[in-house]
Amino acid sequence: MSNRVPANSPTGLPASEIEDEGHERRSYVIGLVLALVLTTGAFAVVWFDLFSGAAALAALGLLAVVQAVVHLRYFLHIDLQRSHRDDLLLILFTVLILLIMVSGTIWILYDQHMRMMP
Repeated sequence: MSNRVPANSPTGLPASEIEDEGHERRSYVIGLVLALVLTTGAFAVVWFDLFSGAAALAALGLLAVVQAVVHLRYFLHIDLQRSHRDDLLLILFTVLILLIMVSGTIWILYDQHMRMMP
């Protein structure tokens, strides 16, 4: 396929770039709709007391993880393609380091709390 611009193209862009722009815009709109639905779902779980106690926390945690995946896929365009795999590994390693730091901090604080209690 040639990169020549057709004479009747209103934007002056090749047809392949116009298709890519449309695909990217569609990706952002799908991501926005999914993010709004997931955010509304999280607010609904809390506002309407759909679940109680641990079930509500589990539902909110699940909605948060799905929301993070939606943001990675539709807004940051990180998927399982070979060209994006390095970015995905970098993000997963960062998440692992953060989990180690947060869980270690909670473990240390809990241990100190138990040692201070009579």
